[in-house]
Amino acid sequence: MSHLIGAFLEMMSAERGAAANTIAAYRRDLSNYAGFVAGKKQTLLDCPRETVMGYLDGLRAEGLSASSSARHLSAIRQFHKFLCADGIRGDDPTRIVSSPKTRRPLPKVLSVAEVDKLLTTAEQSASKPAKPAREEAARRTYCLLELLYATGLRVSELVTLKRAQVMREGSFITVTGKGNKDRVVPMNDKARDAVRAWVATLPKDAKWLFPAKGESGHLERQVFARDLKDVAKDAGISPSRVAPHVLRHAFASHLLAGGADLRVVQMLLGHADISTTQIYTHVLDEKLRNLVETHHPLAGG
Repeated sequence: MSHLIGAFLEMMSAERGAAANTIAAYRRDLSNYAGFVAGKKQTLLDCPRETVMGYLDGLRAEGLSASSSARHLSAIRQFHKFLCADGIRGDDPTRIVSSPKTRRPLPKVLSVAEVDKLLTTAEQSASKPAKPAREEAARRTYCLLELLYATGLRVSELVTLKRAQVMREGSFITVTGKGNKDRVVPMNDKARDAVRAWVATLPKDAKWLFPAKGESGHLERQVFARDLKDVAKDAGISPSRVAPHVLRHAFASHLLAGGADLRVVQMLLGHADISTTQIYTHVLDEKLRNLVETHHPLAGG
């Protein structure tokens, strides 16, 4: 039956342009599956749905994660669709097999007090006299932090901001997100003041809001992530809990906890689908629970 797998992989490569590592992963997964089918004294042309289910059960018993099992099933499903499309097999045993459920982990979130501590520490560091290079780095980190928490930008969007994207004297910024979709994001007063102060230090012909000497011309995300962990350490917060995406999560979670509409948060984050934003609904669940416990007439009874 290896010739069937070979024919499928050839089709994936020639017609769909699958990458070499994808082909290698499919070959490995399908070879494992074919071995399981052969162990059942069946073939890839007659194995029933129960065999596919048994294979997935075996993966789960081996401790494979739901996402890895789902990848195996995807390969098997595409393989059987190929067999049916080419008239090699008349039925598809994966047709009504559901994918293993994967639970998206809840994002790490800092409390409002912890974010405030980070911002205060960064601001204090930025105002301390130091060597020019160190002073500039501290002011830049403070501006980045205020801007990140005020807007919830992806770190890639943040470090690649151009100076021209700051609008109306710093009240708004335009952001080009995934899929080259533009969105306008407002800034609070603290972020606006931090950006204004930072822009005032830039050369008049600066293209990037956060220029650097590297090949890209702008600050690298790894440099900001490193500087952010240094701020966390100074603030007495475990650096392992702090990263740029954690500040993005804090922005969304704190907005929702404060009563913002989920659709508004979706727009500000630049999510194409509301389902992506719904990972933050655990914040709304907690808020609703607290409301009921606080205001229900029998809550204390």
